Amino acid sequence: MEYVSHWINGQDLESSRTLPVTNPATGATIRQVAEGDATTVQAAIEAAKAAFPAWRDTPPAKRAQVMYRFKALLERDAERLVQLISEEHGKTVEDAMGELKRGIENVEYACGVPELLKGEYSHNVGPSIDAFSNFQPLGVVAGITPFNFPAMVPLWMYPMAIACGNAFILKPSEKDPSAAVAVAKLLEEAGLPQGIMSVVQGGRETVEALLDAPDVKAISFVGSTPIAETIYRRGAESGKRVQALGGAKNHAIVLPDADIDNAANTLMGAAFGSAGERCMAISVAVCVGDDTADRLIEAMTPKIAALKIGPGTDKGLDMGALVTAQHRDKVLGYIEKGIQEGADLVADGRDLVVPGHEDGFFVGGCLFDRVTPQMTIYAEEIFGPVLCVVRVSSLDEAIDLTNAHEYGNGTCLFTRDGEAARRFTDAIEVGMVGINVPLPVPVASHSFGGWKRSLFGDLHAYGPDAVRFYTRRKAVSQRWPSSFETAKAEFNFPSGGQ
Repeated sequence: MEYVSHWINGQDLESSRTLPVTNPATGATIRQVAEGDATTVQAAIEAAKAAFPAWRDTPPAKRAQVMYRFKALLERDAERLVQLISEEHGKTVEDAMGELKRGIENVEYACGVPELLKGEYSHNVGPSIDAFSNFQPLGVVAGITPFNFPAMVPLWMYPMAIACGNAFILKPSEKDPSAAVAVAKLLEEAGLPQGIMSVVQGGRETVEALLDAPDVKAISFVGSTPIAETIYRRGAESGKRVQALGGAKNHAIVLPDADIDNAANTLMGAAFGSAGERCMAISVAVCVGDDTADRLIEAMTPKIAALKIGPGTDKGLDMGALVTAQHRDKVLGYIEKGIQEGADLVADGRDLVVPGHEDGFFVGGCLFDRVTPQMTIYAEEIFGPVLCVVRVSSLDEAIDLTNAHEYGNGTCLFTRDGEAARRFTDAIEVGMVGINVPLPVPVASHSFGGWKRSLFGDLHAYGPDAVRFYTRRKAVSQRWPSSFETAKAEFNFPSGGQ
């Protein structure tokens, strides 16, 4: 059976303990992954500390050259990488390719680091005094990433962290770890010095070791809200800079004037793509008016029945399997809870069987109508192929409903009315907003992040915020008076005009 190792200081390292890696489409264990501990984490830290000074002093233009070569290698090996992702996660190969391409966009953005690290300069802020600032790397930083995007989310983090001059330690999900190691090895092939990028496998013990290590200066995390909050608090208590992206319950508001066919088509992908295992998935459709809800449900129901579902490694499918048997059972439990609490299950995907893959972790698309805010399926993040329809009477009611939810990750509005769209974007308390765009994931030159309990920390992921997160600003004031000038003692607090 294949073995997925740690990758530390340019070497594959094994552990005495392992965890199983399962193919969600078959239910079979296909690999074993190393399970790290505090000793493993310390080995990665020591390698990073040793390599950091020389990398910090490497000119940003040369760091960017590594990123240019890295991008080319990711494109060269794309087919192999998406196959690994699909085998271990369950998503379709087309979806995995889309994920990888979005990750590559972040590498492209990191290639511009010489421009992004340019500081500020002011001449003669005082008599013979000039002022400037620059951005300096933190040192050893780490990322803890989820199962649902095993390539893209890590690529949100370490390309910019490394381009800014840091050394990076990645702790990927133990559920689909292979892509993380494969991509890290491409960085070394691109010319990255050994020790600057390490991958440490494992579960909770590995995470806690990273959180408690004083040499790790910053932690970036993506996952569920309860864990995000714990990581934020524990990391902050140990003096680290922390950004922790949590869960979501993304609402799509559909107005009566919306193009219902367009809304139905795009909501199909937004709700059921990647089997709903996305923090940006639309899981609630808020329809303004009963007629709007009826038309949307009428349009979506046959599309849900026609979903092509099977092993993600097959081409031409709409959905693959859920990541584990435990997660499948959790999603099924939510569906049962929705029925018990009085929601109307219009489309039922619970009994889906994929011929030849009877042991796979499949759930078909599910659609609930007449969901209320008091129901569990509305309040909690399901992270599966389940869309809830809530009926309201006005746009204001839809805005208030969305704003009242504890999560504020993403939202969208379907309308032809520009005035309504402008009012919505101003009033909604959500970090990422789409107008007739159901998955408003910012491009790499903008930053990604939600509001409320969807984000713990002050800075969003990737884009301009990543430069600020992985660097510290240093402000310098310097005076070079003429040889005939003699400085006088000044006892009052200095100001710019003196």
